[in-house]
Amino acid sequence: MSTTLSSKPAKLVVRCFGVSADGYGAGPSQDINNPMGVGGMALHEWVFPTRTFQKMHAGKDDGTTGLDNGFAARGFENIGAWILGRNMFGPVRGAWPDESWKGWWGDEPPYHCDVFVLTHHARAPIAMKGGTVFHFVTDGIEVALQRAREAAGGKDVRLGGGVATVRQYLRAGLVAELHLVMAPTLLGSGESLFADMDLVRIGYQRAEHVATPAATHIVLRRHG
Repeated sequence: MSTTLSSKPAKLVVRCFGVSADGYGAGPSQDINNPMGVGGMALHEWVFPTRTFQKMHAGKDDGTTGLDNGFAARGFENIGAWILGRNMFGPVRGAWPDESWKGWWGDEPPYHCDVFVLTHHARAPIAMKGGTVFHFVTDGIEVALQRAREAAGGKDVRLGGGVATVRQYLRAGLVAELHLVMAPTLLGSGESLFADMDLVRIGYQRAEHVATPAATHIVLRRHG
């Protein structure tokens, strides 16, 4: 854990969050074979060729180094803790049948810090290779954020998703910065990120906007 001192609470940020051109952050029918829903992996095709992704998930030193890679790398800068919704952690629903499921990522998840998983069902923390520790929070989004900020040691907290979790934090005005990656694809159905949500009223404004051949990056920041 970092010992960096800060007079301000750690910012809650959403980074590299894929969304379709018709506003869906995940496709329909999510299950163990389709963790992002049917067609949902198309939202993340922009990142797969980047050097950041190739190094992190394949241990390679090659990959693209343009704007997409720059945004992918920024996604991990100054992050001291993560928050995930239960569905982002895995496909298990309801009470935990056992403790065999430890996430999608194998023995060494890509987080390397404390990760707070929102759930209605208690479970003991899981320490993984590489420094990732999954904590299961049953007391709601604000308690999860408080615990994540304490664990972050002055660094930012990254909100990984999924869609329902991001929507909860957006509605509460708790997300300081939201980096969306709009993929040039249509899903038709699934989980809509902004349905019935007035981001202007909540206080978000566009801060950055850049397009690449693979995606359009939009950064929103909350003011006031």
